[in-house]
Amino acid sequence: MAVAFLISCAQTLTEPAKVVAQDESIPKSPISAVDKSQLPSGDGLAVAFEADRGIEQHRKVVFADDFEVEALGGKWDEINDRGNALSFVHPHANSSPTKHPQLGHRSLKVTATLGKNTGGGFTKWFSSADRLFIRFYTKFDQDCDYVHHFCTLRANKSLQGAERWSGFGGAGKRPNGEERFSTAIEPWGNWGKWNPPGRWNFYSYWHTMSASPDGKYWGNGFRPDTQPNIERGKWICVEMMIQHNTPGMDDGEQAYWIDGELRGHWKGFNWRTSSTLFANALTLESYVTDRWTKQSENIVYFDNVVIAKEYIGPASNAN
Repeated sequence: MAVAFLISCAQTLTEPAKVVAQDESIPKSPISAVDKSQLPSGDGLAVAFEADRGIEQHRKVVFADDFEVEALGGKWDEINDRGNALSFVHPHANSSPTKHPQLGHRSLKVTATLGKNTGGGFTKWFSSADRLFIRFYTKFDQDCDYVHHFCTLRANKSLQGAERWSGFGGAGKRPNGEERFSTAIEPWGNWGKWNPPGRWNFYSYWHTMSASPDGKYWGNGFRPDTQPNIERGKWICVEMMIQHNTPGMDDGEQAYWIDGELRGHWKGFNWRTSSTLFANALTLESYVTDRWTKQSENIVYFDNVVIAKEYIGPASNAN
């Protein structure tokens, strides 16, 4: 598996500017791609749970939502539904139900309409662990354009009070290693060079990140040297992993899988300097702006979300 990491402005989708000198107060990152990763692929803990039913009972599962029973956002802590962007639909609308029977009867639909809203989604705070896996299914509508931000894992100083929000915001700024870090799995369009919605990409903020070409900190991108464009109109199983570093040391990791295939694994992250800072909030969203997105209506679907302390893998088919 030949992979590489790239330092980029990622989802800001701005043209490169004049390169500026790196802040010498920031230690250089020792991050490298893992050429022969020992991480699992294919089936994971989900294989034992038909269509994810009962998966929340697994001792390694922290949170799960298949959108089958609860009201809109019923299992989540925050709902962003400005402009009525969120709704439930049947996951097999306009497609054969035999293709993904593991998705049940209800999926989350996010409709971002330019001039009306920027899309929306949910946020869940949870008790963290040294190693976390986030898995979800998603589908981009056949006409979906570029998406500005997608699904983000954030580290906050606390699960309570104002400090539960310490990992939010801060665009263009380098985080403090005691306060926050974040990493997102997102489609990236490479400044319009790849067909929308683009290709899968990590978009990460942490205290030893590199500056963008304009001297600000717009996030660093990590992705394989080569991978196919994301196919629209098709359900995709997406999974990401983060390994917390020993505070102040360069032993953190991240990786992602598409349909059970390991696409990239990177080591050497110094995510944090505090032992009390953990990734403890997941934002599941489709956020769209009109900077590069020209399609007026952009629809993305989500289903079968799981947070766990062990590799999850694709959902098992229902009989």
